[in-house]
Amino acid sequence: MHVDMDSFFASVEVRRDPSLAGRPVIVGADPKGGAGRGVVSTCSYEARRYGVHSGMPISRAFDLCPHGVYLPVDRPLYVRVSEEIMAVLSCHAGRIEQVSIDEAYLDVSGAGSFSAAESLATAIKREVREKTGLTCSVGVAPGKVVAKIASDYQKPDGLTIVRPDEVTKFLGPLPVEKIPGIGKKTGEGLRQMGILIVGDLAGRDVQEIVARLGRPGVRVHRLARGIDDGEVRGRERCKSVSRETTFEADTADPTILAGTLAELADVVAEILAADGLRCRTVTVKVRYRGFDTHTRSRTLPRFTADPGVIRRAASALLLPFLNGTDVRLLGIRLSTLEGGRTRQASIDEFLSP
Repeated sequence: MHVDMDSFFASVEVRRDPSLAGRPVIVGADPKGGAGRGVVSTCSYEARRYGVHSGMPISRAFDLCPHGVYLPVDRPLYVRVSEEIMAVLSCHAGRIEQVSIDEAYLDVSGAGSFSAAESLATAIKREVREKTGLTCSVGVAPGKVVAKIASDYQKPDGLTIVRPDEVTKFLGPLPVEKIPGIGKKTGEGLRQMGILIVGDLAGRDVQEIVARLGRPGVRVHRLARGIDDGEVRGRERCKSVSRETTFEADTADPTILAGTLAELADVVAEILAADGLRCRTVTVKVRYRGFDTHTRSRTLPRFTADPGVIRRAASALLLPFLNGTDVRLLGIRLSTLEGGRTRQASIDEFLSP
């Protein structure tokens, strides 16, 4: 089961101020009347109708939706609400893997059947709403990737069940970009091969896909066929804290890249502090088009959880990557940790697309 909160930051802001309900709420940098720098962290579904989306330059968001409600990011609040949600989810699964502040995988094989899992998902959605006032979308499937795709299928407040004999039928008509690892540029390359939907990808010889995508082609071809052996990782001692984002359109704009990395650095710093952890190693990850991925790391003089120190280290690591080349994905990881307590290990999103 994959549980994904709906428009999380914006929804928390509406919970705090119910007068915002039904209005285009945009959480992120200050737009400053359209002259602001930085990016959109998240936005309500009302704002998305105007073309606003996460990762968009805040100035562009203001152009599209000048009458929107623009709010700053309140990470301590979002972390506290996330903890409320994860506490609910933890009561309903044999294992839970939190993959970001607002989503998690649950191993619900103990339910015994997909019908029972569907009832459980309905109960989870109801309990999350009753205890937090927020809605979530849930996907249930034989594997993690299909469950994640399913949770996005009927957003917001959706529930999609994909039984084992329905996987091929469910995936087949979806755009190939729904498969993790296939972004805008890769999707364009596949379209040039006549591959438009997942069914097209699943039906092609894997060697053709590898010739186009390289080694990642094996994985995306398997996923297109519904083959996914990933397990829900249970509770363990946290070894790293990380977060990444994939841009909807590749960008070389240093303002967007620096602003996005600063946002990600603040997220992981908040998570670190919430768990009573400190780090010594900061790693920045950059993926250019064509899956050309690079990382740079820095070991700090001493352990820290100071957001400013983490942000400055990340910013320095990013500088060599600001070379005019379009960036597809940007991420940050904090490792070499001390302190803390046993927790969900997988805020780590470096394994996600």
